[in-house]
Amino acid sequence: MERQLTMRLPADLAAKLDRSARRLKRKRSEVVREALEQYLDTQPEVRPIERVRDLLGRVESGIPDLGQRHRDYLIRRLRLGR
Repeated sequence: MERQLTMRLPADLAAKLDRSARRLKRKRSEVVREALEQYLDTQPEVRPIERVRDLLGRVESGIPDLGQRHRDYLIRRLRLGR
């Protein structure tokens, strides 16, 4: 079952959409659907905060220098993706 979505666009974005639809010879709604699908398909499944949640708000982390090097640990965890 298809569902309808109504939204307002800034004038410059609407103009870009119109140009793209004309260039691609498609309806504006088709261009929006494709763009939305691409955007949603490329979003990470896990939010970055979830990767480091176990390091936040802990009194006993088992990491002796976490208080001094917390930024290093957060960055390393985010880069590793776990």
